[in-house]
Amino acid sequence: MHPRTIPTAIVAALVLLAALARADDPLPSWNDGPSKRAILAFVAKVAKEGSPDFVPPAERVAVFDNDGTLWSEQPVYFQFAFAIDRVKAMADKHPEWKEKQPFKAVLDNDLKTALAGGEKAIVELVMATHTGMTTDEFHETVLDWVKTARHPRFKRPYTDLVYQPMLELLAHLRANGFKTFIVSGGGIEFMRPWVEKVYGIPPEQVVGSSGKLKYEVRDGKPVLVKLPEVNLIDDGPGKPVGIQQHIGRWPVMCFGNSDGDLQMLQYTTAGPGPRFGLIVHHTDAEREWAYDRDSHVGKLNKALDDAPKSGWVVTDMKKEWKVIYPFQK
Repeated sequence: MHPRTIPTAIVAALVLLAALARADDPLPSWNDGPSKRAILAFVAKVAKEGSPDFVPPAERVAVFDNDGTLWSEQPVYFQFAFAIDRVKAMADKHPEWKEKQPFKAVLDNDLKTALAGGEKAIVELVMATHTGMTTDEFHETVLDWVKTARHPRFKRPYTDLVYQPMLELLAHLRANGFKTFIVSGGGIEFMRPWVEKVYGIPPEQVVGSSGKLKYEVRDGKPVLVKLPEVNLIDDGPGKPVGIQQHIGRWPVMCFGNSDGDLQMLQYTTAGPGPRFGLIVHHTDAEREWAYDRDSHVGKLNKALDDAPKSGWVVTDMKKEWKVIYPFQK
């Protein structure tokens, strides 16, 4: 071998070794900490035939909250940002909104006042902007927004703000025979248009808050029309209800980040046999956000207190994630 070719050969070998190392590590964006070790150990023991903790593939169900668990949720839930944009787009057809709260606050770009109305105001905005159209029309409206809307801080599409460590976790679970579900307080019709492309989770494996639908025939075509009536609020105690109604199996693993996931964590880890619960703790103000007990979005208080006695893993985002988003790799 010519001397000048030796460095090139060494570099090639190092690149190959690095690639092999990554191949042996299904969670490369997770630091070697307590969360990563707990995840890998649990998956290994429930997926290995002959293990005393073996779980048959059909029973390997993992449920994930979406907002704050699979993607970011600050400064407001992303679906609320969608509703704000819809209010502005529809304002010409609703002159009464100029004097009616919370619509007036939205049109005045006064987000603080709009949020002051709490859950009631959010539901009112969502109902006004999400209903009356067919599910197909809503599907296209969501896809258009996902393509064009930009996050105010990162100036990127909202779907870029998914967590790289969680994408790796989803892939690792599926590689080990798990079926992965989203169980979110967000709207089921809002998530279904894009989750398969972003997370690899098909629309039939999405559980979320939903409004009632009505069957109609419009212009000779059967359609489903979104009504201004609540069907299920898939948050807090509604999450176990949604799991039973849509999945029909007791989850083996559960991932959340707020008190809205408390009952889902309790329900999952109370099941028979091996069970796993994990809370994503937002501690990284520089790369993402740092918040928990006093946050107006994604409040984490009781679930954080209950984690030690319940055996739930708490992932410190700042310490345990090498990167937050795919574009930071």
